[in-house]
Amino acid sequence: MPIDAARALAADPRKGEIAWGHKDIQLYHLGLGAGRPATDPDELRYTLESKLHVLPSFATVAGAGMAMMGGLAAPGIDVNLANVLHGGQSIELHRPIPVKGQASSSARVAALYDKGKAAVIVLRTEVEDADGPLWTSDAQIFVRGEGGFGGERGPSVTEQLPERAPDRTEDRPIREEQALLYRLSGDWNPLHADPDFAKTAGFDRPILHGLCSYGMTLKAVVDTVLDGDVSRVRAYRTRFAGIVFPGETLRIRMWQEPGRVQVSVTAVERDEAPVLADTVVEHA
Repeated sequence: MPIDAARALAADPRKGEIAWGHKDIQLYHLGLGAGRPATDPDELRYTLESKLHVLPSFATVAGAGMAMMGGLAAPGIDVNLANVLHGGQSIELHRPIPVKGQASSSARVAALYDKGKAAVIVLRTEVEDADGPLWTSDAQIFVRGEGGFGGERGPSVTEQLPERAPDRTEDRPIREEQALLYRLSGDWNPLHADPDFAKTAGFDRPILHGLCSYGMTLKAVVDTVLDGDVSRVRAYRTRFAGIVFPGETLRIRMWQEPGRVQVSVTAVERDEAPVLADTVVEHA
């Protein structure tokens, strides 16, 4: 059987060393659309090394995707990558991410859920440096055709949006070349660059990385609700509900609650098609 849940869950973590510096941070921020206007003091916090802070979603690209690929190569898991979808992502911050860092990364299969016609693999990465834990991230990987192995169905987490108008709405345009820039941070999937490959996957043109939409959304929340202070972010989670294309516009609706912000993200040009759902930013 392609998935042996007991073996996968019992496997030793895949460990490695990761490092990053200001150029990695700046490139990541630029891939999210930072730097417009280029001389805006608020944007210089994302682009100028002397003023730089680190958006917490950088955790998803630090180490160039070691967690996802390492987890899918774990003992007990043998799946066709063509059937793999990134279903959701969460990050818990233990302290702010430094602009320059060297850390140890430990990735393992934390959970396996049987959805009947599909499996959900939760790949957990824990990162720490010499001063202690930095972040814990979970990638929820949906694998079509791999259910039926007899496991638990797992939790169903749905965030009901408040029955009132959002407190803030931000439209964030996606540049035509943004996916080409974002992929330089480590996600080289040709689905985001090669028109021919995109057509074989059922799209008429390349789509934007889900984790790029994820980062753009967190930036919008930090820039507005959190007064530009990345250190206030404690945790951030989402479910990838749909796609968006370069050249389109993300509409980011925010509802403020004590200690957290609920968010809805849609694609403006396609009749508000959902992009991110069940999205929450927890903050100080």
